Amino acid sequence: MAILRLEDICYGYEDGGYRREILKHLSYEFEEGEFYTILGPSGSGKTTLLSIIAGLDRPEQGKIYYENEDIEKIGLNKYRRNKVGIVFQSYNLINYLTGLENIELAMCETENKIPKNRKEIAYALLEKFGIVKSKADRLVTHLSGGEQQRIAIARAIASNVDLIFADEPTGNLDSATEEEIIKIFKMLTSEFGKTVIVVTHSNEVSKLSDHRVLLHDGVLQEI
Repeated sequence: MAILRLEDICYGYEDGGYRREILKHLSYEFEEGEFYTILGPSGSGKTTLLSIIAGLDRPEQGKIYYENEDIEKIGLNKYRRNKVGIVFQSYNLINYLTGLENIELAMCETENKIPKNRKEIAYALLEKFGIVKSKADRLVTHLSGGEQQRIAIARAIASNVDLIFADEPTGNLDSATEEEIIKIFKMLTSEFGKTVIVVTHSNEVSKLSDHRVLLHDGVLQEI
């Protein structure tokens, strides 16, 4: 079943007096519980596309459906808060909080049903992703890049969402840590049933996904 459906998406901008079309009547369906990577050269519009399907930006034309409901009707704020989790290359954690506190904050901000024992669940979630209690209680600025990215991924699913987006999530990491992060993304689909959509330049990431999708000339095509 398609959890996310893109229908006739168009987007462009003015560049030096010329109109540049980035997305051209793009249509695509993302199936539930699958791991997708979106590839394409720099400037092809991958991050723009991710911003649009994550509800951070609007297309100039076309519709996006989450579980067959137009995300504009859901409301973009509600969609971002309750339906999707976003993982950034630069982690975007709150630096003056611990790893645990970053997770608990995500649990507080959603309207989704979260059990009352949030702290226990947050610790267990972080441990699942390789962050032991002693590290979960540290300020995130005292952790390595790989540890911060694990916390960022845990935060993305802590609000009990089914759709995870990631923009170059391994771009700042060494190859060994990249491999560990890929394993976590695969775990999100196999054990948690999440749909994961990752924009990446990394062949190592893409070759381990369920679906490799190329953004070329404004449209998506599976490769």
